[in-house]
Parts: sequence; structure tokens; C-alpha cells
Amino acid sequence: MRVTMRDVAARAGVSLKTVSRVVNREPHIRPETQEAVNAAIGDLGWTPNSSARSLRTGRTGVIGIVVTELRRPLLAALVETLVTEVNARGLNAAVEPVHDDADRLAQVWSQRGDTFDALLAVDLPHLPEVGPDGGPVVRVDVTQASATDGCDRVSTDLAQAADLIERHLSVMGRSHPVQVGAGPLTGRTAAPVVELGDDVGRTAGYRAAQRAVVANPGVDALVCCTDEVALGALAGLHAAGLTVPDQVAVIGFGALDDGWFATPSLTTIDPEPRALARSAVDLLARRLSGEVAGGPEEVRVPVTLIRRESTLGAGAR
Repeated sequence: MRVTMRDVAARAGVSLKTVSRVVNREPHIRPETQEAVNAAIGDLGWTPNSSARSLRTGRTGVIGIVVTELRRPLLAALVETLVTEVNARGLNAAVEPVHDDADRLAQVWSQRGDTFDALLAVDLPHLPEVGPDGGPVVRVDVTQASATDGCDRVSTDLAQAADLIERHLSVMGRSHPVQVGAGPLTGRTAAPVVELGDDVGRTAGYRAAQRAVVANPGVDALVCCTDEVALGALAGLHAAGLTVPDQVAVIGFGALDDGWFATPSLTTIDPEPRALARSAVDLLARRLSGEVAGGPEEVRVPVTLIRRESTLGAGAR
């Protein structure tokens, strides 16, 4: 026998409208009511008809996650966590890598309010205009600096990251850091910056580390924009005959597991991707439900410095 929403309502002792509100994740429903409806759905094995729900609500239940690429481990980890958080709210996620293609980004943007109920824009430096039509957009920035494009934004607290790095370097007795790639110290101190261009991988870090020590005599610390760059920098310094951390300390960004197995292991900033994802999807859900109205909101997520013992050197003891 086919189970219907009416059967669920009868089992839970609520109205059809209440079942619909619970299924559609509407706000202001008492926890005990949600529990009763969800229990009835589980007992009866009822599956909501997504097509019918879309017609009733005008929504698809799909959230687009727009990201430049998935080859970067930090971005891939963040996207995976975002998908988990979206799914936990009974919604579907569609991951859309745009590979710095403005036309592809514009195409995805045009599907707001049609294919996608809303978009999560992951670490994209430039976004198309967010007009009144279409669904909401929440920036999720893990390495990008502040944006002023009118979007809601959940971001890593890069100012706090810079504070943690500066304190750590001070404890180590290091006073001549170089920032490799755009990162926490960019524009923050007098630290020189070694540009990387479009490549932010290990090969770029290897080459940038060697350029940094040639162009900046006396450099005693490299602060790298990602752990991948930092791992390349470790190899580049070794090839240049410099010891880490005794002569040059290296700090990464991303808390990749690979950093534990480097020689020496890598001190790094953990941008807390789970907290970023949870905050971003919470904000997006509140926009969709109408709980948040008005101008854009900004949430900054605290970071953690992971200080790995073999990177301390004599100056820290």
C-alpha cells in the first residue's frame, strides 16, 4: 500500500500543513512536533515527493557551491564539509568548479532562483553583481581578504591569524619574516611579499622560497599562503642548504595532514573549515527562511595555530 502525507499526519497526530512545514524545514516549529513527524516518517518509510514539493514552494532544494577548483586540498576539504552541512539540512548540494572562467561563473550565476535556491561562493576573488532577483549568495572565504560586493560573508579571521603568527615568531626570536603568496601578513607589517601568480602549489613554494632568501638577506621566517606552498618551501630551503627551523622557520596555512609527515613537521594555521561551513550554511538557511532580512551580514571564524614541536628550534626553547 502506498504511504501518503495524510498517513504521516495521522500517525503523528498533526495536520497535513504541519507535516509539510516540517518536511520543508520551515522555522518556528516546536521540537516535539518535529520529532513526532520525523518519527512517523521513519516508521512508515514515507519519502517526500521532491517534484511536488518544488511546485508548492517554488524551490528546488538545491544549493550551488561555486569554487574555482578542487585540486587545492584546502578548498576541496572546505567544499566537502559544506556539502555535508547542506545535506544535514535536508537539501542537496551541486558543486560547480568554474576554473577562473568568467563565462562559466556567469552561467552558474544566471541559474540563481531557477536551478539553485541559493549559492555558496567559495574563496572567489570576484563575483558578478548580486541583484534583487534570484536566491541569496553567501561568500565563504578561507584565504581571501575582505570583499565589498554586498554579499553575506563568512570568512576566516585573517587578522587573528596574523596576530597568532606574529606572537609565534616573536617567541622564536624571528624578526625578518617574508610572506610567500598573499596571506595573513600581506599589508599587515613591513614583511616583504614574494608573489606566486596563479600557481599556489608545491612547485611554486619551492621556487618562491629560493627567491625569498636571495632577495631578502637575513630572512629568518617564511609565512606561506597555503600548506602546499609551505611544503614546497621546505624542499626549496633544503635544496638551498638552509636548515629548518634553525635558520629559517616555515609556517603554513590550512592544517593539512601532510604537514605532520614533513621533515621537519610543519607549523600551520588551522582555518577551521568545519566552523566555516557550519556558519555559512546556517546563515544561508536563515536567509532562505526569511529569518534574516536587510543588508549583508559578516561572520568571522576564529583560527588556531598548530605548533608542531619539530619546528620550534633552539630559539623557542
